Formats: sequence, C-alpha cells, structure tokens
Amino acid sequence: MSNTDRLSNAAEDAKGKIKETFGKATDDEQLEAEGKTDQAKAGLKDKVEDVKDKVAEKYNDLTDRHKDDA
Repeated sequence: MSNTDRLSNAAEDAKGKIKETFGKATDDEQLEAEGKTDQAKAGLKDKVEDVKDKVAEKYNDLTDRHKDDA
C-alpha cells in the first residue's frame, strides 16, 4: 500500500467535496457535478488500493508458506 496514493485520494475527495459544496452554493451545476465526479474517482482509486493490498497480502502469504516447505 502506498500512503502517498492514499493521501492523494483523500485530497482528491476533499477537493471534490469543496467543488460540490461551492457548486451547490452558487447554483453551478457543472461545478457540483465535477465535485461528485472527483469524489467518485477518489473512491474508486481507494478500492483499487484495497485490491492491491489484498493481492500483496496473499502473495506474501503464499511465498512465506513456500519458504517453510523448503
């Protein structure tokens, strides 16, 4: 897991929330939609990071087992 990626995703989510809020406050539907899109992308990127973590964990488990068998 990359903490840098997680922080970047959190920043993108925060930026999206700000855009959405500002868009609502100013009746700017496009800015509001951009904010929601930014938040969705950040959420999706977090899910990808979760999958990468699980794959790395399984890989480490498998390679550790093979070391014990040797």
